[in-house]
This record gives sequence, structure tokens and C-alpha cells, in this order.
Amino acid sequence: MSIAKIIFYLLCLLCVSYFTLCLMTDYQNAGTRERIPFPMWVIDTIDLFIHEAGHFFFSIFGRFVYFLGGSLFQILLPLVAVIVFARSSLRSLPFTLYWTGQSMVNVSVYIADAPYQHLRLISRHALHDWHWLMNSMGAMEYSEDLAGVVNFLGLAVCLAGIGLGIYFLVKDGITYFSERTAPVA
Repeated sequence: MSIAKIIFYLLCLLCVSYFTLCLMTDYQNAGTRERIPFPMWVIDTIDLFIHEAGHFFFSIFGRFVYFLGGSLFQILLPLVAVIVFARSSLRSLPFTLYWTGQSMVNVSVYIADAPYQHLRLISRHALHDWHWLMNSMGAMEYSEDLAGVVNFLGLAVCLAGIGLGIYFLVKDGITYFSERTAPVA
């Protein structure tokens, strides 16, 4: 791997690390959520379209799965990307894992909002998926607990991606510099 690719990979990893720090802080609070970096807003917007597509794809399975389908698809699609891209290159894992974890954190914010319904939905007349789901299960008082678990798992997936990225970066750096300092025979 060339030094330019190593530096580019390092910069991408630093960006993902910063985004993960934002997920842990500003992203959690509706009042500070508008301060997230533009690339995270773009990913959130993509997640929203995927979420809405999930409602469409899962609508054939009944009302409960319809409401669950948005969040489910929002997590499953990045997870499928992890599997598909990992088959061709393990170097994509840090970034596809980040997307999966970020999507999980995004869903956790939605779950935590179920009792309050403060988040802006795509339409004034739209039903809050997680409010409906938790009400239908009679489990509204557990929404924050469920959100906490999903949030923790999402952040863990993000950190696993970063850790894997650091591993690849160190491995590539060692290979690059050992090739440069190897004695010429």
C-alpha cells in the first residue's frame, strides 16, 4: 500500500472516530443534534430513506412488522453491506461497521423518544413507530431501557470498526516501512 493510501485511510479513520464521538455526545440530545457534522446529517438522511423503504418492504407481514420494519431495515441494510463488502475486501469493514453502528444509535434515539414523541417525523400526520410498537406491547416504560441497549450495541459496533481500522492501519504502516528499510540483496 502506498503512503498516500495509508494517509487517506488514516484521515478517514479520524473522521469516523470524530463522528463516533459526536454519536456519544451531541447526537443523544435533541437540543444539540443540529450541531452534528454535515456528513453525519447526510448519513442520517440516507438512513431515513432506508427506514421508510423498510416500511414498504415489511408491510406485507402485518401492522406490527410494518411499524418495526423501518427500524429493522435501517439496521439490516448496513449489516448486509458489512457482509457483502467484507467478502471482497476486509478493509471496508471499519466503515461499513461504523454505518451499522451509527444506524443502530439513530434507531436508539427514535426508541427513546417513544414516550415523549418530540422528534420531528416526515409528516405531521405520521405515527411514531416506536410509540405505536411500545404501546401495542404494553411496554412503554421499557422504551428507554431498550434504547439504552440498542445505543450501547451501536456504539460498540462503531468502536469495533474503529479498532479494526487501527489494526489495518498499523499493519499497513509496518508493511510499508519494513519494505522501505529492508536491505537490498
